[in-house]
Amino acid sequence: MGINKLLIANRGEIAVRIIRAARELGIATVQVHSSADRDSRAVQLADEAIDIGPPQAAKSYLDTEAILKAARDSGADAIHPGYGFLSESAAFADAVAAAGLIFVGPSGDTIRLMGDKAAARAEARKAQVPTVPGSDGLVEDMQAAAELAEQIGFPVMIKAAAGGGGRGIRIATSGEEFRQFAPQASAEAKAAFGDGGIYIEKVIERARHIEVQILGDGANVVHFFERECSLQRRRQKVWEEAPSAALGADIREQLCAAAIAL
Repeated sequence: MGINKLLIANRGEIAVRIIRAARELGIATVQVHSSADRDSRAVQLADEAIDIGPPQAAKSYLDTEAILKAARDSGADAIHPGYGFLSESAAFADAVAAAGLIFVGPSGDTIRLMGDKAAARAEARKAQVPTVPGSDGLVEDMQAAAELAEQIGFPVMIKAAAGGGGRGIRIATSGEEFRQFAPQASAEAKAAFGDGGIYIEKVIERARHIEVQILGDGANVVHFFERECSLQRRRQKVWEEAPSAALGADIREQLCAAAIAL
């Protein structure tokens, strides 16, 4: 199915980049915007613009019904969520598909699966992707979890299954710390993500954080090599650089192949 008209459900530089890419491909664009962004660069560049609500994001850029109505009214074939806002909302991806539109992004099922880090670990193992030693799924019995942490060997990382952005993480260097930190990690995850589920991973000290960018059409997947994300503050990325100067050709090839397999 081709795309003739694309609705951009985002704002600012993100939207501008999408509009420019669509123009190069000969695709017409529809820019939704809040009342505060009516004079923005993205609105000026797009072929059409539709006001979807007041300045508050919850009443505009996060309003699924308003975005879908704009898509229907404009005759758009597809919706591009950019990043942030609704881009990682499985419910939004499902709603776009249910409306008979193309969602430019992963399916709702994929978003749900990869958003649950414990489930994603299990899926990675199925795809024969190497994983850090840790728990098989969520840990609920704290006594059993503490025993598992001893078996894995300290230090261990207690992580929120629904986490992201460095939130819901604690590092325990002993059984005593594990029993202290596990409830804290669960409580933080519950407050930040609405899900207190946690799992355990062995801490890889002095590790590098390297990500692989992939693109797929639902059947075929390609990679665009890696980016180095190791420079962080409070486990949030400060700087990303591509390619990584730390990788040799063999490791780079294995890493990119693993990303595609997953």
